[in-house]
Amino acid sequence: MKKIGFIGLGIMGKPMAKNLIDAGYELIVNDLNEESVKELVDYGAASLSTAKEIAENSEVIITMLPNSPHVKAVALGENGLIEGVKSGQVFIDMSSISPLVSQEVAAALLEKGVEMLDAPVSGGQEGAEAGTVAFMVGGNEKVFKANKAILEVMGGSVTLVGDIGAGETTKLVNQIIVGINIAAVAEGLSFGKKAGVDPEKIFNAIRGGLAGSQCMEDKAPRMLAGNYDPGFKMKLHVKDLTNTFETSRELHTYMPLAAQVMEMMQKLISDGHTEVDHGGLGLFYEKLNNISLKN
Repeated sequence: MKKIGFIGLGIMGKPMAKNLIDAGYELIVNDLNEESVKELVDYGAASLSTAKEIAENSEVIITMLPNSPHVKAVALGENGLIEGVKSGQVFIDMSSISPLVSQEVAAALLEKGVEMLDAPVSGGQEGAEAGTVAFMVGGNEKVFKANKAILEVMGGSVTLVGDIGAGETTKLVNQIIVGINIAAVAEGLSFGKKAGVDPEKIFNAIRGGLAGSQCMEDKAPRMLAGNYDPGFKMKLHVKDLTNTFETSRELHTYMPLAAQVMEMMQKLISDGHTEVDHGGLGLFYEKLNNISLKN
């Protein structure tokens, strides 16, 4: 099995790294959070203090980081991967970042003979823990096939969607559709509640029809229970939509629905709901309509 360097042990990265160890891979980890590093070392990983050292001691390097600047710093910055990589290595970035940044990082590493896959995921913390996240991958098909087994340890679905940047683009499409869908669920249930109909009964009546969706299945019960503990934090969805609009400006794409959802999320964050689940869009409609969706 390939020796893997893993950088980024947050809410998603930590369980994904553990899944690789469980599958028998030798892991070297790195993170700014010393407690997370210790937890992985206790679980069976080794650790090194810089991305450069990770690159010098790994065959495949994986990152799971918050946003574009973090990936650029780890990959191309001082003591970054680019200072330690050697020809023939593979870099897999599982972070959700701008497709343009993925392409920039890939081009710089390719000059060192390093191939890159951008492989963002969908599925949240629960999926990361269960190893069932969906990977949307961009990159060279040969490199993808050679490393698909690594991703399959962490995910239930692993799909090559195009060249570098295509994985990130697909993730942004996912986030656009998810955000609009959650808002639609909240808006519809709020309308029903205001009209005097039990929203839980509405949910049960329509979930099996055309209006039904995975978003409805996951988020409507949260709204009805008033439970907005995060599976995927609102602030992270805002980050993804920010990357969406950065890319859309380059493409001159008109996106009025996504823009409206972004405004709703920004309002919720300004009201102090930074850490809630993105299903917390229900709170936006509750406040506007002076109702509670909670039964």
